[in-house]
Amino acid sequence: MKRELVERELTTEGPRRAGSAQGKRRTVTVNVGESPLAWLHARGHLDDRLFDAGEALRGDYERAQLSANVTMRWDPVRVKSTGERALTPTERQVAAKRRFDEAIAHAGRGLDDILWRVVCANEGLPDAEKALGWPVRSGKLVLRIALERVAEYYRIR
Repeated sequence: MKRELVERELTTEGPRRAGSAQGKRRTVTVNVGESPLAWLHARGHLDDRLFDAGEALRGDYERAQLSANVTMRWDPVRVKSTGERALTPTERQVAAKRRFDEAIAHAGRGLDDILWRVVCANEGLPDAEKALGWPVRSGKLVLRIALERVAEYYRIR
């Protein structure tokens, strides 16, 4: 995990009044290199099993190259095979896409959106809750349920 610390300013909403906590400014140090999943795990909101399930899902998402690409890739393709059974890069990509799709389907309808937003797109829980129109602080519970199902799919104990 990359460590990149930056200062962010936080402000409370509402007009500034004398002697009031509203409108006060403060700054916090944020590690922008830390994923939302890693943040939840580091603070005890997710156990190792759920964290590993999320990382397995993100790994398949990245291996399947499902994220948007801005330009053509010019990386040289190197294939190291260990015999006839070795998969080509394209076959590995297709296999990762199949695993990703199956894991998302195993999570069930209605849970795929929170999984994709937090695990794959690295969107914070508050932002995901707002985008989905969910009540504040409901995303953590729903994410845990979704990760439980993904852990079942990947057979993580």
